[in-house]
Amino acid sequence: MDTLLDIDQLRTYFFTEAGVVKAVDGVSLKVARGETHGLVGESGSGKSVTALSTLRIVPKPGKIVGGSIIFDGKDIIALKDKEIRSMRGKSIAIVFQDPMSSLNPLFTIENQICEIIRLHKGVSKAEARDSARHLLEMVGIPEAERRLKSYPHELSGGMKQRIAIARALSCEPQLLFADEPTTNLDVTIQAQVLDLMKSLKKELNMTLVMITHDMGIIAEMTERVTVLYAGQVYEACDTLTLFAKPKHPYTEALLKAVPRLDRKKELTSVPGNIPNLIEPPPGCRFHPRCPYAVQVCREKVPVLEEAGPGHLVACHRWRELGLSGA
Repeated sequence: MDTLLDIDQLRTYFFTEAGVVKAVDGVSLKVARGETHGLVGESGSGKSVTALSTLRIVPKPGKIVGGSIIFDGKDIIALKDKEIRSMRGKSIAIVFQDPMSSLNPLFTIENQICEIIRLHKGVSKAEARDSARHLLEMVGIPEAERRLKSYPHELSGGMKQRIAIARALSCEPQLLFADEPTTNLDVTIQAQVLDLMKSLKKELNMTLVMITHDMGIIAEMTERVTVLYAGQVYEACDTLTLFAKPKHPYTEALLKAVPRLDRKKELTSVPGNIPNLIEPPPGCRFHPRCPYAVQVCREKVPVLEEAGPGHLVACHRWRELGLSGA
């Protein structure tokens, strides 16, 4: 496997007045060059913080306290601020969940896209503007020339998300994180945005990491999946295997919550909530919500081990449990 991103034992903590929040606590994952990789889990599982750590834009009071992030052979954590700034947008980019929080309401779309192009490519204003127009056309914005003069508040939610994608792609990054890119959009626009990302990934030969809690998007978009829970990796394998033969009870619970159109199916929610990450439960962090938990689950932290070729799972009982897939 030609690995583009190799995260090993990453720990990113938030130092708050209430205590230290272990948002990412020993996450390891590999993303192959050219693949679409899914990061899945409930809100608060550490998906977004893993992406922000890779770009070194963790907001205060957060801090990377351990582990390594190797991107295309470079140690991200060891890079100087100037070096990582030159990579952001150019080599690694991110599309955020809410485009309104990432698009500046005071500047036109042209300003916001051209600034990135000129910063990283060193081209003239006219060349940057031509590139910006081409990007808007590429992401399916009608009347691209006129839209360059628009401000974010003049655009619909779907258009704003397309512009956020265009801006992220402006320097043709090798790796793009898409952090819940369709959450605030209606179902029709969601489908359009996912189709757009699929075609752009193919056209630009890009590596894509989809961050989501939606197993439907995982099934539609990804080739390999890493399941996160309470800041730790609980399962990782190719997407087909995950849906057909999950090995972790948390993965099974996520799959049971996915509706099916082709057959009747009783949906079940995962009981309880993500634990407090200032004082997470001892042993397996999922044990208070797990129907299969036994005493060892409450006492001993499970290690991430191989359950098959390329299939990793962190569960004491994976060998004896016959879990059901989708």
